[in-house]
Amino acid sequence: MTGKTMMMLVGALLGSASAAPAMAQAPAPPLSQIAAVTPAPSPVFSGGDLFNLSYASDPQVSPDGKRIAYVRMSADVMSDRYRPSIWLIDTATGRQEPLVAGSGAHSSPRWSPDGRRLAYVSTSEGPGAQLFVKWLDSGQAARITGLPDGPSDIAWSSDGRRIAYLMRVPGEGPSIGKAPPKPEGATWAEPLQVIDRLQYRNDGSGNVRPGFEQLFVIDADGGAPRRLTSGGVPLNGPLDWAGDSIILSGNRSPSWEREPVESNLLAVDSSTGAVTELTRRKGPEGSASVSPDGRTIAFLGFEDDGQAYNQAGLYLMNRDGSDMRRIASEFDRSIDNVQWSGNQLVIGFEEKGHYRLARVSTAGAVSPLPHDLAAPAVGRPYTGGAWSVARDGTIAFTSGSASRPTDISVARGNSARRLTALNDLWLSGKRLGEVRTLDAKAADGTPVPGWILLPAGYQEGQKVPTILEIHGGPYTSYGPYFSTDYQLFAAAGYAVLFPNVRGSTGYGEAFADGIEKSYPTPNETDLMASIDAAVAAGFADPDNLFITGGSGGGLLTAWMTGHTNRFKAAAVQKPVINWTSQALVADGVGFFGRYWLGAEPWEQPEKYWQRSPLSLAGKVKTPTLVIVGGDDLRTPNAEAEQWYSALRVQGVPAMLVKVPGASHSLDGRPSQAAARASAITAWFDRYRTRK
Repeated sequence: MTGKTMMMLVGALLGSASAAPAMAQAPAPPLSQIAAVTPAPSPVFSGGDLFNLSYASDPQVSPDGKRIAYVRMSADVMSDRYRPSIWLIDTATGRQEPLVAGSGAHSSPRWSPDGRRLAYVSTSEGPGAQLFVKWLDSGQAARITGLPDGPSDIAWSSDGRRIAYLMRVPGEGPSIGKAPPKPEGATWAEPLQVIDRLQYRNDGSGNVRPGFEQLFVIDADGGAPRRLTSGGVPLNGPLDWAGDSIILSGNRSPSWEREPVESNLLAVDSSTGAVTELTRRKGPEGSASVSPDGRTIAFLGFEDDGQAYNQAGLYLMNRDGSDMRRIASEFDRSIDNVQWSGNQLVIGFEEKGHYRLARVSTAGAVSPLPHDLAAPAVGRPYTGGAWSVARDGTIAFTSGSASRPTDISVARGNSARRLTALNDLWLSGKRLGEVRTLDAKAADGTPVPGWILLPAGYQEGQKVPTILEIHGGPYTSYGPYFSTDYQLFAAAGYAVLFPNVRGSTGYGEAFADGIEKSYPTPNETDLMASIDAAVAAGFADPDNLFITGGSGGGLLTAWMTGHTNRFKAAAVQKPVINWTSQALVADGVGFFGRYWLGAEPWEQPEKYWQRSPLSLAGKVKTPTLVIVGGDDLRTPNAEAEQWYSALRVQGVPAMLVKVPGASHSLDGRPSQAAARASAITAWFDRYRTRK
């Protein structure tokens, strides 16, 4: 099915060939005749259109606010991948030009303090990622590293002389026993794989290779790098400089493996490599940002109280770690990014299905900004945004809408303008679905905010087949933003209902904590209330209701079909089905049991069973498509396989679809994203009642 789908996508992009070859002697038709017979592009959004999309990410504004370097993600139909390139925009004129493009993947642009150079990571000289510096005045670039592994979290020193970065340093893996001597020329099996780490694999990268991230520093003009740290403990970015010290986070405890959320801020002397712990509180501290004068460190964190979710608060402390204090403690939102702007701070946070920014004084006064950011992704409409701030307060950010993926915008004060229009020309020829707000209220009075995407050309009063699509997380949120999945569903005649149920972020601590140690039970009434609202509003055809979702949304999809037969068909994507296997096999081992269930499986097995959709399998009658990435380690294949097998054993119509090579995101390759959405649509079409 995948190969056939790919051929169809390529055919759609290249256009239809004439069935009869032209005769060599035939005169060429006039241009007017050619224009008349050339088929116009289809106005219907299709799977092949995923290859036409571009979207902007990682906007980095220059220190003087005059230029923005950003990463443009464009799909390549021949390699079936998104390729990142780096572009440069003049903020005054909006003129842009490619800065680093061509062969390879190019990412992570970071300005030097004087704004005359740009460091970035590129694979242009081979498969391995290396650190490059480009001199903007001359346009010349030079590779300054020759690393065995790719660098990450690059950060310039305040004088522009050096660049710090993290890189994995290989280590010796564990061993036990040994094979007998191999005869010369013999072909033997691979040696034993020995594992001694609690979390020994990560979704998206597979089994953890021996070794740890270490901190390095290199002269910005090139030369041999110097390694500053050692040891077998995790270190994390982002990095920032405070004078001659580099600030980062990590957990240096011998029991770090059993402390999945613990981290402290560390200061590493760039001359001696001496490490100083600046914080020692229970809980995570990170995202450090050093004030322009180097005296104050802002950072994010929270006290670990064992709950599944805690909002990150904003803290300040002196450069040496003294006088640590929380500011803006009354601000009831989780902060996920902080940067200095003069003697103030700029923070980013989710706000009721949107992503917003605010300025914060060092005394804690919060002044929200009106700018609406969008997440640099295209699959589903998750809330988020990427941004940076210049010394003069100019902000570069990703913006978007329900009808457009992300572009780059610039803001000065409360005024903002969009600088790019990456998809406006070709999307203006497409008929897209329209998003409308559709809020609901659960039986206990809890508000259930949400939206509905109506099919293109929707006529008022028309009742249409409707898909309830549930976000994952569960501690995330959706918003009124562009989604390729939704537009493909809408093109097939479906409305898509997407609520933010309890547990969603951006509505305050109490709303997120509404599922604490009880997930997924509280979401049942929220989801049904949202469906009822869509029916009552006259949008949803009550005889043609469908349900899908991924990850936490996949869990809830399975859970709901165990409680109601209201849906004609379901598509359970990358789900959690059995909490016992999930807690002990997923790449988050050590976290799920303690924080989400409140106990380990052998301590309270009945709790694990009661909250597992597998306990409801005997009640399911809904025809179900089960989808999982072939390399998914976050909700491993066994979760999807258990649900598929349980349904088939009972004779419930079911089909299992695996996406080869895909991790938990499922959407790494455009053709697979299109094929997955097509499979869901085809499954629902089987059970859709035509009227």
